[in-house]
Amino acid sequence: MLHPNCLRPHETCLLVIDLQEKFRHAIEGFDSIAENAGKLIKACTVLGLPVIVTEQYPRGLGATVEQVKGHLGEETPMEKTSFSCTGAEGFWDRVRHLGVDTVIVCGIETHVCVNQTVHALLEGGLKVHVVVDAVGSRKGLDHETALRKMELAGAIPSTVEMCLFELLGDAKHEWFRQIQQLVK
Repeated sequence: MLHPNCLRPHETCLLVIDLQEKFRHAIEGFDSIAENAGKLIKACTVLGLPVIVTEQYPRGLGATVEQVKGHLGEETPMEKTSFSCTGAEGFWDRVRHLGVDTVIVCGIETHVCVNQTVHALLEGGLKVHVVVDAVGSRKGLDHETALRKMELAGAIPSTVEMCLFELLGDAKHEWFRQIQQLVK
């Protein structure tokens, strides 16, 4: 039996927040964050988990970066101006339609859009896993403080590899080898 803090694939979706071109040179480690988000998207696609992607004011901040967009298939990013993704038109309807109770969160910036989204999701009764190696901010203090704040509020810190192996649950899983290649 799994602890409630472990991921269950049939109850989980991935939320990728605002990985857009204008942030590329402003966020330390941006390429690593985007690549890790891409790994999560690939794994969720293989495992059949839904993926939601947002863009903060794309006219000003540009489109979603190719490391993410290249794995989306037909998924179209939700545009927003609110810092919390929950303020995007149709966001809550989409989450309710998916029937999930857990959201894996990655993206930027940790202390703004990620933080406000995570708190809103928790307030909405969802479990939230924040992927610490797939979120980032311009300043380290903002990033670290936001991670602590979200954890204190009830968010579960995780990593890309931790998420992927929790979603698999067993080396006998039919997609184990394919997912394992993502972390090698």
